[in-house]
This record gives sequence, structure tokens and C-alpha cells, in this order.
Amino acid sequence: MKQYPFISLKEVNERYESELVAAAERVIRSGRYLHGEEVVGFESELAAYCGVGNVVSCSNGLDALRLIFKSYVSLGIMRAGDEVIVPANTFIASVLAISDAGLVPVIAEPSPTTHNLDLDLLERYITPRTRAVLVVHLYGSPCWSEHLVETAHRCGLKIVEDNAQAIGAYVDCGGVRRMTGALGDAAAFSFYPTKNLGALGDAGAVATGDNVLAERVRTLANYGSDVRYHNPYCGYNCRMDELQAAMLRVKLRHLDEITDARRRRAKVYERVINNSLVRKPLALAGAVWHQYVVAVDNRQTFRDYLSQRGVGTDIHYPVPPHLQPCYAGLKHSQLPVAEKLANSVVSLPITESTPLGDFEEIAEIINSYK
Repeated sequence: MKQYPFISLKEVNERYESELVAAAERVIRSGRYLHGEEVVGFESELAAYCGVGNVVSCSNGLDALRLIFKSYVSLGIMRAGDEVIVPANTFIASVLAISDAGLVPVIAEPSPTTHNLDLDLLERYITPRTRAVLVVHLYGSPCWSEHLVETAHRCGLKIVEDNAQAIGAYVDCGGVRRMTGALGDAAAFSFYPTKNLGALGDAGAVATGDNVLAERVRTLANYGSDVRYHNPYCGYNCRMDELQAAMLRVKLRHLDEITDARRRRAKVYERVINNSLVRKPLALAGAVWHQYVVAVDNRQTFRDYLSQRGVGTDIHYPVPPHLQPCYAGLKHSQLPVAEKLANSVVSLPITESTPLGDFEEIAEIINSYK
């Protein structure tokens, strides 16, 4: 029986193998493994790609978010007990970064159509203690609107983007395409190996047009040190190493073709899947399809059916943050949309390394599900 694996990182990376090996050799021979030219080059190239003033590389996506909120607290822009609105339908890292900074996550309902934060409901979550909205571009689908921008400006809120899954995505702003990661006041990136732009280990970055924030992020990421052996702040060790930066520089050069390949695969699903039992995601023009997530009422039956026919699947995410044991004491409103999504979503194969023709076959297998 033919197999359709959910993801194979070996196949994802083997097309770049010669370039990655050459980049690794370059780092090894340089004798410089931290604070070197590869990190500087990657930060500059990513900033240019996204159209943002500053990129600060770091250790992973969670640390990128942590550094943003810790920096806002360090700068006095936010204080312990202040609130940050965050969608209920997200990976727990989005919420961990808020509470780790001493801030209060206010868990908000997602939209049943976009699966992102329901921006039409935003104002019901705003209180006098609200200082920011964390929008998550979930599955690579942009979460943005003029209403969000207007509300944030009117209420004096920062807009922070969790761009861990959406590098290369865009929105149309008055006829101008703007990249996610360069829309709000600050953005966090993850380069976990399964991401569209994946490292060969953990890595992340912060992007912002705010020079003061960028400098504080950079300082906190390096033990709170502004110059060697001088530490004006209590910081962390959240740096990206030279080897990961070199790997990412290779793959950043191919990001547009990766994005285009994923969009073509998503279009096959959109065109071919016509099973009324399977609810397809909203197809936004600027999405980059980090995941292709459908919703099915009898999820385990559906997954078993696909598995028996060689189709690998995953679930993103089966337990929303507000139902995790570590947030048992978190006050939140009723979140029926988030909980319904958590019980029904299924992620299908979408990686660019899978042959395009396989997606027609997977879609036809899905159409035969009863």
C-alpha cells in the first residue's frame, strides 16, 4: 500500500543538502560559533525579506515571544498584572510567554471560519488593564484587519504578532502587500525544523520597527549585557548560534519557492475535496499553509480511516491552553468555539517535499470517507 507520510524532514531538507553541507563547513572552518557573521547576515536578510527595520535572532520561538514581553516590562511599557489578549486556539507557547513576563493572559475565542482570533469580538475582552493584543497567524493564515488596527490605536494597545507559523504570509493593506511579522509593533518567529523556514534544530527571532525595543531584546537575550561584562539588566541566554543561522540563510533563499509549492498543494485540496463531512479551511490569498487543517465531527474515525489507507495526519491542537493543567487557575469566559475546534481539527499532509500528484490521491481518499 502506498504511504503518504504527514511529514519527512529528511525529504524536506535533502534538496538543499549540498548547500547546507557547504554552509556547515563554512561555519566549522571559521572558528566562530557564536556572535559571528552568519547571525549578522541572517538578521539582515530576514529584515529585508519581511520589510522590517530590526531583526534580533534568538534561541527559539517561545523565547522570541518571552523576550518581547519581558522587554516591554523592562522598558516600563507594561507592568506585572497588566493584561494581554490571546486566542484560545493556539499552541501553549503563545500563552506561556505572557504569564512568564508577569502579565495576565486573557483567553479569547477564535473565529469558527478562520480559526484565528475573532477580531469582531475583540472589544469585549478589553479592560482598563489591557496593554496588548497577541495575534497568532495560525497555520500560516494571516490574522489582521483594519478594525484590529483602529481598536489598538484607540485603546493604546500594542499589537504583537506570533508569526511562528506564517513566515512569508501577507495581507493587502490599501493595495500594498505587507508581510506578517512586519504588521504590528513586534513579532516573534520560530524556525523549529517543521516550520516552512526550518532550522536543523531550535531557533527563533524577534522583528520590530521599534529601535529601542530591538536593543532591549538584544540585551536581554545576551544575559542582560549591553557591552561585555556589563549587565544593566537581569537577562537570559537566548542566542542563536552560527550553525543554525547558516542553515537558515540557505533556506531563506528558497522560501518563496517553498511557499509557492505549499500554495499549489493547498489549491489541490481546495479544488478536489468535496466531502460534506469534511470542512475545509478558509483559503486566504496571503496564507502560506504551514498546516492544512480540516474539521471533522468524528475525528478519530476519520483519522483511523486515513491511516488504514496510508495517509498520515496530526492534530493541532487537541487541548487548548485554558484546559491545560498548568493554567487550571486561569480565569476565562466560556470558550465553546475553541473547544469545538480542539475536538474536531485534523491536519493533513502539506509539505512541499511530497509530490504534487499525491495530493489529488489523498483528496480522493478523503472524498470516499463516509
